Formats: sequence, C-alpha cells, structure tokens
Amino acid sequence: MKKILFILAGTLVLAGCKSYKNYERPQSIEDTAKEQLFRDVQGTDTMSFGNMPWREVFTDAQLQQLIEKALAQNIDLQKADHNIQKARIGLKVSKLSYLPTLAVAPQGQIASFDGGKATKTYTLPLSLSWELGSWGSLRNNRKKAGVDTLIAASAKQATQTAIVSAVANLYYTLQMLDEQLRTTNETVVIWQKNVDAMEAMQQAGLTNNAAVARARANFYELQTTIPTLEHSIRQTENALCVILNEAPHPIARAAFNADALPASLSAGVPMQMLSCRPDVKIAELQLASAFYNTNIARSAFYPSLTLSGVAGWTNSAGSIVMNPAKFIANAVGSLVQPLFAQGKLRAQYKIAKIEQESLTLDFRNTLLSAGQEVSDALSAYQTAIAKTEKRQLEVEQLEQALEKTLFLFSHGNTTSYLETLTAQQSLLSAQLSLISDKYSKLQAAITLYQALGGGRDK
Repeated sequence: MKKILFILAGTLVLAGCKSYKNYERPQSIEDTAKEQLFRDVQGTDTMSFGNMPWREVFTDAQLQQLIEKALAQNIDLQKADHNIQKARIGLKVSKLSYLPTLAVAPQGQIASFDGGKATKTYTLPLSLSWELGSWGSLRNNRKKAGVDTLIAASAKQATQTAIVSAVANLYYTLQMLDEQLRTTNETVVIWQKNVDAMEAMQQAGLTNNAAVARARANFYELQTTIPTLEHSIRQTENALCVILNEAPHPIARAAFNADALPASLSAGVPMQMLSCRPDVKIAELQLASAFYNTNIARSAFYPSLTLSGVAGWTNSAGSIVMNPAKFIANAVGSLVQPLFAQGKLRAQYKIAKIEQESLTLDFRNTLLSAGQEVSDALSAYQTAIAKTEKRQLEVEQLEQALEKTLFLFSHGNTTSYLETLTAQQSLLSAQLSLISDKYSKLQAAITLYQALGGGRDK
C-alpha cells in the first residue's frame, strides 16, 4: 500500500512539474523567424532605423515641440497609461497571493433564560487562512499577470509610435503644401507679367484679342488653385490640433526640407528588427499569456492545499462563562484532490490549449504582415528617391526650354504665345510634381520608421 502511495505521489509531482515551465517561443515561430521576412535588405546591418529615438530622427526643433506636446496631451496615450497602472495593480495582487489572509472577527452575545440574569459572552479571534493552491497555480497566475503588464506597456508604445508618425506626417504635409503655395504664387506673378506684356503687344499690333483673352483665362485658372491649397493647409492644421488635443489654431513650422530625415535607413536583421514592433511584441506576449493560462488549467487537475487557523480569547466554554477570558487556538489543514468535476476541468484545459495554438498562428501571421509592411515601405522609399532624381532633371530641362521659348517669342515670330504658355504650364506641373515626390520620400521614410517599430524616447 505504501509503495502505491509513493508511486501515486511521485506521478503527481512529475506531472505537476509541467505547470512550472516558463514560456519558450514555439519552434514553428523560430522557423518563420529564420526566413527572409522582407525584401530589399542591404546586407545584415543590425542597427535598425526603427531603434533610433524619435528625437534623433526628427531633428526639426518645431516638429520636436509638437511631438512632445502631443505625447503629453494626447488622450489615447493617457488612457494607455491608465491601462498600465491597472495591469501593475493586478501584478501586485498576484504577488501578494503567496501570503496568508488575516482577519479579525470579534463576536459578542447576551443571553437570558426565563427572566434570569443575563450572561455575556465574547470571542476575540484572529483568523488566518493560507491557500497554497494546486501545483503551480499561484506561480502561473503571477507569470500571467506579469505578461499582461508587458502587453499594456507594448500597447502604449504602439500608441506612441502612431502619434509620433502622425504628427510628423502632418507637419511635413504642411511644409509640402506651403512649398506648393509658394511656387504657385511665384508663378502667378510671372503670369501676370505675361498678361501685361500680351496687352502691350496687342496695343502695338503684334498680337490679337484672342491671344490676350487666352492669356487672361489661363492666368485666372492658375489663381483658382490658391484657395484650394490654402483650404488644404487649414484642414491639415486642424487635423494636427486634434492629435495635440487642442482647439484649431495655426501651426508654426519651418520651410520645406526634403532631406530632413537621416540619409541611412538600414532595416536591420529581419527578426531582430521586427521584435521592436509593438504589435509583434503584443502578439508574442499574448501567446505567452495563453501558455500560462494553459498551465493554470493543467494545475486544476492536481491537489490544492489550504492551511487555516484561529487564535484569540474567549470567556465562553460552552455552558460555562469564565472570567477572565481564556486563550484559544486551533489549526486545520486540508488537501483537496479533484476526482470528477463533470468534465469541466478537462474542457477548460482543452479550450486553453486551442487558444494557445490559435495565438501561435496569430503570432506567425503578425510576423509575416510586419515583414510585408517593411518591404512595402522600403520599396516606396527607394521608388521616391528614384522619381525625385529623374523629376529634378525634368525640371532643369523644362526651365531651359521655357527660357529659350521666351527669348524666341520676345525677339521674333519664330514661336507663338501658345508654345510659351505650354512651356510655362509644363514647368509649373513639373515643379509641383517635384515637391510631391520629395514629400513622398519623407512620407515613405516615416512609414518605414513606424513599420520598424520606431517612436521610442530612448
């Protein structure tokens, strides 16, 4: 009989050891991590662009002030701080669950029989209850609470990353619109001079009314773009004020600088880079939480030990009332081994395992999606650089073409006003496109920074 008990006890201990395992990344995820998760990687540089603090990426002083203000005042970030505080409280409670529970429960009674003298009895007990739980249940609850705290912190980082990227995007959008407005206003001044010249030529008999009317019409058409740009600027300022948690107001900003961000945007080693992303961290932490939840469900199959005791003073000894009071104490230990719970324990364990497997799939899908986003951002950045270089050459050639066309138009009849107008329109279109291409390069760099999990303070 003793041998059977020893074998049973040993089996329970060995089985319960599974509940004390720490989370380890599944092999399927390790295999995925070894893959080339995104394209267009130059070498194996481990210094990821996403690891740079946002102050080193966005060096514009006015932009830094806006980001700091947004991080201090944004409502979503304040809510994220509240979630972290709640998670930390939960972690503290789980750590204290290892300690016993103490309580004082004084009782008093007055009794009289058949109008006789009343007897007064009282008890002043101090009760203690120490629930040691089943194998590993308390430990796994503490581990799970710790993981939940990390999830809340990663969620805050995700919010901060989104805020930093959004503020930078809107700030550079304002700069781009300012540059387009400046270019348009300068072109309006030039076209006004052309209209004046056409009117002088008409008076000299060198052109006709139709050409002058066409010149005025194109001049007025160009002027209509100015209110549209000004409206876009105001809308963008208002959108930025929402992120700042402020009422709409003008936003101070520097002049447009297409080279405002670092020139070297290395992506780093795929898995090392992706681990910086808050969503990847959250996906793995959720898997770890499910792992400990499975351990908790497994622990429910094993014995649960509870120790309790009472100590104090009382003047009641059953039918006798004593004065002064006497000290009393008792202690009880109980061990509960579940045998049959209508299949609930096994069902809870199976559900926990299924949830863990499902989150493993989610983690892998998050990795692949993150790789796609980085690959797309790298491609967009490289495309924007190539387009900007070619567009710059186009603008230079159109400037030369306009200069020669104006010269020919002013010194003879070898070219018409229509050719001059076409040259001017082509140059303006190319100049505005060049501004958009430079902005696209900035935007792609910001998108890459966000895709790499950037936005940290340090």
